[in-house]
Amino acid sequence: MTTVEATAVQGKTGRVFADLHLHIGRTERGEPVKISGSKDLTFRNIAYEAAVRKGIGLLGVIDCHSPGVQRDIESLLDSGEMNQISGGGIRYRDTTILLGAEIEVRDAGFGTAHHLIYLPDFAEMQSFTKWMSRSMRNVQLSSQRLYVPSRELQAEVKGRGGLFIPAHIFTPHKSLFGSCSDQLQDTLVPNLVDAVELGLSSDSEMAGFIPELDTLPFLTNSDAHSLSKIGREYNELSLQESSFQELKLALEGAGGRAITANYGLNPVLGKYHRTYCVNCGSLAGDTQDAERCLQCGSLKQVRGVLDRIMELGAKAGRSEPVVPRDRPRYIYQVPLEFIPGIGPKTLTKLLDQFGTEMNILHDAPTEAIAEIAGESAAAVIADARTGSLKLQAGGGGNYGKVAVSRKS
Repeated sequence: MTTVEATAVQGKTGRVFADLHLHIGRTERGEPVKISGSKDLTFRNIAYEAAVRKGIGLLGVIDCHSPGVQRDIESLLDSGEMNQISGGGIRYRDTTILLGAEIEVRDAGFGTAHHLIYLPDFAEMQSFTKWMSRSMRNVQLSSQRLYVPSRELQAEVKGRGGLFIPAHIFTPHKSLFGSCSDQLQDTLVPNLVDAVELGLSSDSEMAGFIPELDTLPFLTNSDAHSLSKIGREYNELSLQESSFQELKLALEGAGGRAITANYGLNPVLGKYHRTYCVNCGSLAGDTQDAERCLQCGSLKQVRGVLDRIMELGAKAGRSEPVVPRDRPRYIYQVPLEFIPGIGPKTLTKLLDQFGTEMNILHDAPTEAIAEIAGESAAAVIADARTGSLKLQAGGGGNYGKVAVSRKS
């Protein structure tokens, strides 16, 4: 295995798209890693999909703690198909893969939360796996319970020069605010948190109801369980190169590096945006009872992200969101697979013409898109760029939908 120097242009930054929460479904030998992940989600396939089809320059693969995944990585490094770079990460073509893990922790007296960690190089990740294996029942699998306090995990990660980021912080299952506690400081050391991941059902304005988050960077990632979901949410960064050290500087806002935009689903499209009644399937409206469904009276409800955030905001005494002036812009992005009229065949034609999904979503003229996908689909992409789509809310594990598109 060799480490190669990155090809950065000293002193100059450029636009890099980053999706930092991608799961491995299986190893190359077919061993399960993320049980609910697609079998096609291997380390190699993720790299190819992101680099060639999606146009994403910085990836976070968060199952790299798995010994089976590490064996695949070693093979790719030994063959020369991929290389470690001096700034931290593994380079494939023009894309860099950061080595991460998603870890489940439950502190005494609190609920369960998932946290993302990223380490600067492969040797640190291998060493971290050995440390975790002493307190984890099956280190081969993704998102497993680590039987240590959250603060101990934080200290271990920071001692290795890593990044610590609570995952999908508002979702009703296994998240910092959705199921663990009412305050970040209940279970974590605040100054050892490098950023927070908002999750698919919230945005910067919604998170602005939580005073604790005012000074923390926000990340928007896909949490992809299949190849097609890569890049459904992503970040726009200003970096000198795609690497671990450059991401660290961007989270710190240092040296001209920065998060310049968060591209995410409109929260209405998220699976857990509104409270959902398990009994009758209805979604909460603007008026709801905290305990019972207003439609059928059932107590079996899945708490929606919007409703949980409003509850936390009220406890913190904040009735209006606060979005700091230096907070990066949040842009509602509708992935191509959500857009009516763009099926697999049409998508292939668009990729043949425009190269990558990022080019289609951001840069391709809508007139040129219309020639391939039709005026209706092109109009939806245009509306997605301006955030003017009409949407149907999601909840209870079901995504929302693009309800109405304007006609050209």
